[in-house]
Amino acid sequence: MSAAPPRPPPPPSIPGLAVRRGLAQAAILWERVWPAVAPLLGVLGVFAVVALTGLLPLLPGWFHAALLAGFAGAAIAAGLWGLRRVRLPGVAEGERRLERVSGLAHRPLASLADRPAGGIADPATAMLWAAHQARAAEAARRLRVGAPHPGLARRDPLALRAGLGLALLAALVIAGPEAGPRLRAALAPAFGAAPAPPLPLRLELWITPPAYTGIAPLFLRHEPGAATVAITVPAGSRLAAHLSGGSGGPPVLDAGAGEVAFRALDAQSFAAEVTLGTPGRLTVRRDGHEIAAWPLRLLSDGAPTVAFVAPPGRAGAAPQLRIEFDARDDYGIASVEAILRLAARPDAEPLRVPLPVPAGAARQVRGTGQPDLSAHPWAGLPARITLEARDGADQTGRSETLTVELPERHFGHPVARALIALRKRMTLAPEERNAHGRELDRLAAAPEAFDHDLTVFLGLRAARSRLRFDRGEEAVAEVQELLWNLALRIEEGGRDRTWRQLAELREQLREALDRARRGEEVDRAELERLAEQLREAMQRYFEALVEAMRREGVETLPFDRNARTLDMREMQRMAERMQEAARQGELERMRRELAELERAIERLQQGRMSRMESPERQQQREQGQQMMGAVNDMLQRQGQLMDRSHQRAEQDREARQPPRGQRQQRPGQMAPGQRQRSDQQPSADQRGRAEREMDRRQQQALRRALGELMEQFADFTGEVPEQLGEADLAMREAVEALRQGDNAAAQAAQQRAIEALQEGGREMQNQMAGRMGLMEPGEAEGDPGGDNSEMGSDRSGEGRELGQGRDPLGRPRRDDVGGRDEGSDVHVPDEMEMQRTREIQEELRRRAGERDRPEIELEYIDRLLRRF
Repeated sequence: MSAAPPRPPPPPSIPGLAVRRGLAQAAILWERVWPAVAPLLGVLGVFAVVALTGLLPLLPGWFHAALLAGFAGAAIAAGLWGLRRVRLPGVAEGERRLERVSGLAHRPLASLADRPAGGIADPATAMLWAAHQARAAEAARRLRVGAPHPGLARRDPLALRAGLGLALLAALVIAGPEAGPRLRAALAPAFGAAPAPPLPLRLELWITPPAYTGIAPLFLRHEPGAATVAITVPAGSRLAAHLSGGSGGPPVLDAGAGEVAFRALDAQSFAAEVTLGTPGRLTVRRDGHEIAAWPLRLLSDGAPTVAFVAPPGRAGAAPQLRIEFDARDDYGIASVEAILRLAARPDAEPLRVPLPVPAGAARQVRGTGQPDLSAHPWAGLPARITLEARDGADQTGRSETLTVELPERHFGHPVARALIALRKRMTLAPEERNAHGRELDRLAAAPEAFDHDLTVFLGLRAARSRLRFDRGEEAVAEVQELLWNLALRIEEGGRDRTWRQLAELREQLREALDRARRGEEVDRAELERLAEQLREAMQRYFEALVEAMRREGVETLPFDRNARTLDMREMQRMAERMQEAARQGELERMRRELAELERAIERLQQGRMSRMESPERQQQREQGQQMMGAVNDMLQRQGQLMDRSHQRAEQDREARQPPRGQRQQRPGQMAPGQRQRSDQQPSADQRGRAEREMDRRQQQALRRALGELMEQFADFTGEVPEQLGEADLAMREAVEALRQGDNAAAQAAQQRAIEALQEGGREMQNQMAGRMGLMEPGEAEGDPGGDNSEMGSDRSGEGRELGQGRDPLGRPRRDDVGGRDEGSDVHVPDEMEMQRTREIQEELRRRAGERDRPEIELEYIDRLLRRF
């Protein structure tokens, strides 16, 4: 028997071959599974995008179910199609993938598993086979698994998979925390009415303080997880809460005074309103669970306070009661009234006189009222006066009670004086009608005493008959009014009657404009009618005034204390412009024209009173006006000196600075033209010194004039304003600075002198008006409160018109001492505009609570509310 051929040696082992082969088989499986399940995932991705948008619950139930069935069928078909294409890879496929990915030629893994077909016959063959196996094993040690390549890009050349992924990501971001509820709603079609889409919980609060506080509304929005802030608002504020979205029943609001249920606006929106009156904790609950809460602090509204600044008394020469008061409130003073009670008859009905307060409810009002009570039956009698202030919450505060004798008009005609005296007796003893009637009979029995005026005679007989036959309480008051009219007719004829009609129409028109400012309904035709009647009444008063002057032998109208002739045509044009503003509905312009017209009429009336003054009093008034004119002249001259000092100071600064572009010279080197300038420089210095010396002398003379003025004013009133002393000190510093050649210091001192003169002039006016009653504020020849800091030599020839109440551009000046600024160019919203603003805010809030509006509209409303 022949011996068997030798067996080939076993192939060399390769470490990790089994693991790499398994990974290669898994990669092949992934490359087969991923393209198979891609259609299924695409169907599911499209369904998720549609579901997250929330569109499916809005569809009818049958259509919703049909879409679900369609998506389900497409998913099943895609899954079955893919599963048929998937088979598990074998070992040979795994090894082949390793060889392909590793870039090995001649399939070394297969070579390692091979055996010689005829066996190994000789040692040479064995050596050759062993070398072949070793070379294959060496190549197999470089095996790599590599990443799987499903090949979707080849199957999806349009990259639809990327678009689907972006759409799914956007849908998830839009849905946010509502992603889960929307997916559940998409899988459960409703076969009834389509429900509203679920909305995220949204809670907003608007707190509107009372209008009289002037505090802006507060807007709050509940932010989950945000820090809780305390709410501090005035008591009586109105809270409006809006809640939308979420799930559950109607919420409740607890503001400290008990729970208030929200009213439903729609299926998912609720609103509630409540007035905040109890501090503590503001809470919103829903189904017993607390949604949000804020600490609530309420600011109490204290009652106003009012006091007399000075004892009430007569306002200078005019028959007016001067009342200086100081009223304060934490949110603003709405009105101030003077309550008068007759001292001899405390049980009589009190007289309430409104005092002027600025519009806008200022927190502190320091004002002066000068009501004219000369026509009232209590004029000339002692009365107890109490001030009453009222705030926007209708709370009142009262001052102490003082006793004052009400000013009365002095009549020169004996019959007129007798009628006024009879009015007083009728006020003190209204029940003594027989005695009053006998006095009327006595006066009527002597018609020659009142120039046989038939109107006066008939008026006296009518008053006598009224007292005798009419036993009503109102008969005495009506007879007193008749006696007042008869006294005016006897004293001045028809002039005072037309003046009273003019005053009544002014008051009616002012009240109508005030009603419009408060937001009340005012007919434009009524305003136009009142403006026309005011123009006609003014024309009648001028005619009566001219007739009275003709009888007195006066040919012109020098009623103004500054000897300015009254321009009646200008006042008529004011009335016509006011009437035109009424026709066009321009209430602010009409208010300004009325204020300007009233100032002109007041100047006219003050001029009339000045003509009735004694010569001694007129001389005192003229002396005061001359001193105020001297102050204004000093202001103008001081301004000119300051302008020249300023110009010299600028020249000094320019001389100390080298010209631009001038190159630095070497020591001893002279620039071209320097010799010529040096020759001319001494003459310029001499001129500058001469100007400073001249200004120093003028400044010294101005200081001496100020000293003389201070002595005259001390003799006139007994004291000198402190500001004039400061002006004197500043002038002395200016003189010393000019002597030393320091123009900048001189300018600064002269500026201080101007400011001190302005303040001192105002104080002089106040002292003359308040302490001695010689003149009303603003009656001097100029207003030293104006801005004279810009007054210079280039305006010295202009000649500023003093005392006219207007600046050089013709605008009403706002610095008149004791004056008002009805003609200000700054527009302050009136009550009507504020009410309209509140209505717009309430409408925006109402629309913000209607959550079924488009989202873009709701966002726009939110931006408006946050801004305003």
